[in-house]
Formats: sequence, C-alpha cells, structure tokens
Amino acid sequence: MAEELAHGRGFLLLPVFLGLGVILWFSATAAPPAWLSAMGPVLVALAIWTGRRGQGAVRTCLLVVVLVLSGFGLAHLESLRNATVILDQAVVTRLEGVVERREAVAGGRWRYTVHVLRTFEPVLSRPPERVALLWRAPHEPLASGTRIEGRVRLSPPSGPALPGLLDFGFTAYFEGTGAVGFFYGRPLILGVAEPPGGFLAGLHGALFDLRASIGQRIRNVVGGDAGAFAAAIVTDERRAISPATVEALRLAGLAHIVAISGLNMALAAGISFVGLRGALSLIPGFAERVPIKKIAALGALLLVTAYYLISGFGVSAERAYVMMVIMLASVLFDRPSISLHNVALAAVLILVLTPSAVLGASFQMSFAATVALVAGYEAWMRGGAWEDRGLLAGAHSFLGRLVLPLFGFAAGVLATSLIGMLSTTIFSLAHFHRLAAYGLAGNLAAMPLISIVVMPAGLVGMLLMPLGLDVPFLTLMGWALQGVIAIAETVAGWGGEVATGRPPAGFLPLASAGFLLLTLLRTRLRLLGLPLILAAVAMTIIPERASSPDLLVSEDGILVALLDGQAAATNRRRPSDFLYRQWQDALRIEQTSAPRLLSPLPDAAANRKADPGIQRGSAQNKRIEQTEREPASTATTTDRQSQRAAAKVPLKAGEAETILQTLRRGAEKQPGRFACLPSSGCLAITSQGATLITVEDNRLTGTACDRADLVIAPQARFDECRSGALLLSGQTLRRTGALIVRFRDSRRVEDWRAEAAIMSHERPWSVHRSYDWRRRSFETDVPEPVRRLVSDSGG
Repeated sequence: MAEELAHGRGFLLLPVFLGLGVILWFSATAAPPAWLSAMGPVLVALAIWTGRRGQGAVRTCLLVVVLVLSGFGLAHLESLRNATVILDQAVVTRLEGVVERREAVAGGRWRYTVHVLRTFEPVLSRPPERVALLWRAPHEPLASGTRIEGRVRLSPPSGPALPGLLDFGFTAYFEGTGAVGFFYGRPLILGVAEPPGGFLAGLHGALFDLRASIGQRIRNVVGGDAGAFAAAIVTDERRAISPATVEALRLAGLAHIVAISGLNMALAAGISFVGLRGALSLIPGFAERVPIKKIAALGALLLVTAYYLISGFGVSAERAYVMMVIMLASVLFDRPSISLHNVALAAVLILVLTPSAVLGASFQMSFAATVALVAGYEAWMRGGAWEDRGLLAGAHSFLGRLVLPLFGFAAGVLATSLIGMLSTTIFSLAHFHRLAAYGLAGNLAAMPLISIVVMPAGLVGMLLMPLGLDVPFLTLMGWALQGVIAIAETVAGWGGEVATGRPPAGFLPLASAGFLLLTLLRTRLRLLGLPLILAAVAMTIIPERASSPDLLVSEDGILVALLDGQAAATNRRRPSDFLYRQWQDALRIEQTSAPRLLSPLPDAAANRKADPGIQRGSAQNKRIEQTEREPASTATTTDRQSQRAAAKVPLKAGEAETILQTLRRGAEKQPGRFACLPSSGCLAITSQGATLITVEDNRLTGTACDRADLVIAPQARFDECRSGALLLSGQTLRRTGALIVRFRDSRRVEDWRAEAAIMSHERPWSVHRSYDWRRRSFETDVPEPVRRLVSDSGG
C-alpha cells in the first residue's frame, strides 16, 4: 500500500469513489437527503485532524466518504440544473415552436429539435419545453431559428424494455428532450424568430447549422452509406446511415468508429500533431530556436477544439475532447501526456460536468478501453525498451529499417484492438447482452484503413473545405469507407455474434471492481482483481433456472410474451423490432411462436378492422387479409377513429361470451401459444393452467375479467377486476413500466411474483408517469393486487 501511494495511485481512485457516489444517488428509489452532501466540509476537517494525530486509516476512510458524498452533490445539482419536463403520455396536438437544431436521417428526411412556444387543439396541461420531431417527407432542411407550426404526434421517451435495462426517459431527461414524435404532413413556416436563450443559444444554433451544412456537403460529395458514414465521423450525425450498414458494423465490432469518441479524437489530434511537427522540423533554423513540439501541440489543440465544436456536443465527443485537452496541455507544460493520472483527471472533469454519463455504456466502455490501453503502455515501458529485449538487434540494417515500421504498426494495431476488446467485454455483456465473436478480426482488417486513409483524408478535406478544394480528399475518404463497409459486411456474414443474455445484478459491480484493481494498481495487489473478475464470470455461467421469467409485458401492454426456457410465444405476429430485440438479447430468446389466427366471427367482422398483429402473405389467411388493418399501436388516424366509434356501440347480448369461447377453443388446441381474433384480442393458456387474455376491443374487458386469471387491457377504464382476476390496465402499466412475471409453478395469482421496470415515481425522470392530465395532479398509487404482486418480490 505504501508503494502504491508513493506512486500516486491514490489519486487514481478519486474518480472511482466520486463516480460511486453518483451511481448510488441515481440508483436510489428516493433522492438522498441534501444535507448529506453538505457534510463534506465537516468530514474533510475531521480527516485533516485525524491525519495530524497519525490515524491514517481513519483519515482515508473519511476521505472516501467525502468523495462519495461529493458524488451525491454533483448528481443532485445536475438533476436540478436540467429540470426537464417530460410528456406524461402520447398525444396528437398542434404545436408552435422554434427550430433549435437539425440532424439528417436516412432517406432524405430530417429530425428537428424544437423549442415549444405553445400547444393547442388540444392545449397540453404539462407541455415539454423541448421536443424532437421527425419530418418524414424529403425537403429542404430548416435553419435554426425557424418558427414553425404543425400537427404533431408526441410520445414520452420509452422506459426500460425490461427491469434493469436502459431507461430512455433517464437519458432524455438529462439531454433536455421532453418528448419525441413526428409531423403530420408539412408544417407551416411562420418566419424567423430569435432563439430562446439569448446570445449563447444563438451561437449554439449557429454551430449546429454549420455542423449540418458540413454533414450535407460530405454526403453530397461522397454519396450513399459511405457518405453518411463519413459525415458521422466528422459531425457525429449517425442517423443518416442505413440500418443494414449500422447492423453490419455492429456485428463486426466496428460500431465504435461511427461515433466521435476517443479513437476519432486521438487520430485527429495525433495526425495534426505529427504532421505539424514534421512540417516545422523541415525548417532547421526555426526548429533549433523554437520548441516546435509545443507549437504542434497547440495546433493540435486548436484543431480538436474545432472538431468538438462541430461534433454536436455529444457525451462521447465531450469526453474525448476533455481527454485530448489534458494530454496536449501536458505536452505544453512538459509533463507526460500518456498516463493514468491524466485519464483520472479527465474522468473527474466529466463527472463534474455531466455526472449522469457515468451510468451510460458509452462512458464505461470508453474509459475502460482508455484505462486498459494506458495501463498496458505503462506496464510495457516499465518492462524495458525494445533494445533491452533484443528486438532491435537488426534495426540498423536495410531490412530492419524496412520491416520494423511495418512490424511495429501491425503489432500496435493487434495489441490495441485486443486490449480494447477485452477491456470492454464486461460492459458489453452488462449493457448489450451480446458479443461480436469476430470483432478482433473486423478491427484488424478495418483499422489500417481508418488510421492511414480515412482520418488523414478527412482532416485535409475539412481544412480545405472553405477553399472548395475538399472534393478529392472526401472522395478518397469515401472509397476507404466503402472498403470498411465491405469488411463489416463480410465479417457480419460469418454469423459470429454470441447472445449472452442479461447477467445477474451483481455481475457489473463485481467485474468493474476487479477490472479497476487490475488496471489502476501497479504492485502485486492488482492481482486481487482476478478472483473478482472470475467470480463475476462464474455468476453468468451458473444457471438461474429457478428465477427464469414466465411472462413479459411491455409498458404499454401492446406486446406480451409467454416464455418457456429460451422459447417465447407472443401475441403479435410482427412485434416491434425495437422492443422485442431487447427482450431477445436480454433473455436469450432463440425461438418465437407467432399467435394462431382465428377467423373473424361473421356478426362482428364489420366492426373489426384492426388486426392484432397477423403476418401477411400466408395462403390460408388470404381471405382474412383482405379486411385486415394494422394493430392499434400502428394504425392510421382514420383506423383509430373507426375503432373508437365502434367501441361506443354496445356488444350484442352474448357476443362477448361467444368471442371469448372462440378464443379459448383456439388456445386449448395449442397450450402455451396465443390464439387471436382480429381487433378483439388474444387468449393463451399457460402450462400451469392459468388463462391469460389480452384485450384489443375495450368492450370485452369486463367479460374477460370473469373468464381469465390475468387480463391485460391497455384501454381499460377501470384498474381492478371485481372477479378477483389480475388486471393490468394501461394506466397501471404506465406507472409500473414493463413487467416480468414469474408464475412459480402455480395458476393462482396470489402465488405469482413480479418485477417492475419503474421502481419509483419520486425521481424527476420518472415523475411524469404518475401525472393525470384529467385531474392535473400526480397520482402514484397502483391497484392493491398489482402492488402486492410487485412488492412481495422486492420489486
């Protein structure tokens, strides 16, 4: 321990405990008391006093507590600083606002961030201040400051697809986005308005306009996915890349190239630094009198600053920029530029600026890779130079001068790719539940193109763009990126992605602690990290059959899945890919059974125009398909109006009972699989003998309560069944979020247990779920049967 402290390793733990405090604050179901953060100065004084009395251990413990409480304070301040109003539920309204920024989307479309001035038809009682809107038709992009009005559909950001998965509401809260949606038709252009926020907001908008113009210029010159890829590397506009290319890059382990991150910023800084220093060294007299190394560092600093200003100020770009500033500033002050202390300082600055970033995969994976690479570099340097290892014995020969640089480059690419891949595996498992088995091969093949051609060509092209001389270099950049895409498609074609499933809750903390010990310490104490990592890996190997879920319910109640091991039966033939892909990855669902389609009842066919999710094209369903429509979740406005009109007409006597009997007969033929009637609902009988009904036609809810053990009715106007059946209404699910239900080998609801995705409505990023716009108040209560189902399991 004395040796670790003598080498300054104590400073490296500063961001660790600071980040721990941030994580604890954000993870708590209720915000810790503000007075805890105020205890920091008192504890510091107490630590100084105990240190003078020689009680070093007590002093160290007090400093650790101070750092954790400081993390509390930083997280609390950020949540107060943002104070984003998030829309409570989906709505169609007219909106007037001012465009703040724009971003290209695939297909010539644009996505706008709009500052909301007012809403009407209807007026929202709790309108968000800022929304992200997609204009789906190709058009000339709008500049920032444009005042617009149009009919829009707004929705709150999605919650976690399952308990423990990514909460998009949390991310949106700290990005300042209160709702997402799209325009119905073409919005009206009302003129130009002064951007809300004064001079800084106007400057911010001008930078985003410049960013969008640069991205559009690159896409026009290069064209296709290569052009969208090139624009993403320069401006971080990633939405214009086609989904197929994004998927290929992900499967090949190359998705990190798309975002402006440490790799892009380091290559830009390194190329400019080496290039400028090499150019200045060609002037012998000047190079002898002036510290050209510092001039090159200053030039690289200016370039990466310009790079950051057109990057869109994303979290990954911000983190990479802070890292580069610290490293280049170290050169200016004659300090080592590559050191773990610089990484720790960058982490502290990021935690001060944006504490919420510590919970994101981007922050964790980026710093994990950086820490591992720098720690590996320092260990290599401590081990001795190449000359000491006899590797440069023939370096002065002609063959040595020819081969050695190539060998060094190849070894560097191999080492950095391997270290980067291994160091981020922990966090890839925890956040994405998948591994790219051939990611190393993809990086080894693509990184030479990125390092030697793409980034230098892009850098020169950007410098020459104001002069109109950028076309040859952007074209070269596009050719190289076409090669990268070809490599990604080839590697993705090998089919090497491995689904790992969601690891246990203790996996990430245990593995992270082991990783930090292994990389931040330099003595044999670092080996204490190995058993922690091995224990975390063992947690993922040991089967958890007893805790396997039996039922998944989405937060809107539209998608439901019965699970049997790694097989799932859904109530939708075509479930939402965005949602269901998360379920598949987290739970390793390998086989999906579509619902069994039943013929519509003759007496009800006229009133049933919406299909609960039936696959088109099969011969046996050809007759039915002629009258099918999309599910209610994706139906057009006309379809929804027809459904609402039909719902106001009471069912004929016995019609509801006939519908449910038809569904039951269909489900009894294949237990564990849903049987569905278009526009009515679906029914399944579980392996335990319980009856599960999902209701599409709200008029069936009451009868379903009498005939089922569990009813899922998104449009239900009441929250409890008088019969004692468990009812999950849309209002209830909005407050609990997605649910995981375990039947525990029983058909009795009293024996079931559940986990809810939303643990608390007291946190500012989830409070919108409890808002009742009719009463204009916050209602946090959920029905007693649901509360008992969740709370009994600790959820």
